[in-house]
Amino acid sequence: MRRFAPYVLGLSLAAPAVTAGDTKPPVIPLTLPSGKVLQGEVMQTPSDRAQGLMFRPSLPEDRGLLFVFDEIDFHSIWMKNCKFPIDIVWLDDQHKVVDVAEAVPPCKADPCPSYLPMRRARYVIELNARQARREKATLGSVIQFELPR
Repeated sequence: MRRFAPYVLGLSLAAPAVTAGDTKPPVIPLTLPSGKVLQGEVMQTPSDRAQGLMFRPSLPEDRGLLFVFDEIDFHSIWMKNCKFPIDIVWLDDQHKVVDVAEAVPPCKADPCPSYLPMRRARYVIELNARQARREKATLGSVIQFELPR
């Protein structure tokens, strides 16, 4: 039986300390199928992916998080230490939407549920709840972006 390790949106009960070597993730434009352009925070490193939306009070309407994985797989997400509901959008190598979990609630108690896509994905985008449908990010649609070099 294959086990899926969730990409943690929160790892501890206390916010991590920021050190002089810490850098913020790059931000790139994400063009949603509706034509709306969001500022996408690129979560490429394991620590960025682990931090995600953990402990943030909200996500501005013009922002999203883009999780980038080295391999296409069934990347699971959970909502530990997240404070608000979100939409989770999984994308394949061609940036086509392969699954959407809408209005996923924050985790209230351990163990937190994990959310898995129906198909393998390389990218995951986290948006405010109900934003995916409003911006036409539905199965088969394409979200346009170019990763930083």
